[in-house]
Amino acid sequence: MVTDAKLYALNYDEVKTWMWAAVFVACNMILPQVFHLIPQGGFIFAPLSFVILAGSFKLGWKTGLLAAVASPIVNNLAFGMPAWGVLPVMTVKLVVLAMVAGLTAQYFRKATLPILLGVVIVSELLGGIGEWALTGGITATVADFTVGWPGLLLQVLGTYLIVRIDN
Repeated sequence: MVTDAKLYALNYDEVKTWMWAAVFVACNMILPQVFHLIPQGGFIFAPLSFVILAGSFKLGWKTGLLAAVASPIVNNLAFGMPAWGVLPVMTVKLVVLAMVAGLTAQYFRKATLPILLGVVIVSELLGGIGEWALTGGITATVADFTVGWPGLLLQVLGTYLIVRIDN
């Protein structure tokens, strides 16, 4: 399945970049609240990651990077989640995801399920290295694959559908 999706690479001097980053942060305030209604829903489905992946792939790494840095901080200040101790690791993982997704989209200029699956796997592995550097362990990264596989699948399939919008 291939789509010649309209992919963008917005720059920091464009109002659209900041507007879309703000939209992603707002989505990242709403989606976790919905998924936390499911027992362990936030952990299983990783709603912050879904928004960052879709946004970064569709609108570029710069837009994704803004949202990846702001989303966990805004959520922590508004809702106390993620917890303060998890905030650095989550931010690193989201930043890695934004960079990998945006740069991959920029390089390939198309969206396929294998490309998106590769983005998710590479981001999880690189984020795991970041987690290991910050905490000395990769327990949460292993759990991302064992417990969080429905969320990883949702990220791939959901992003594929989203990047096809406006084609």
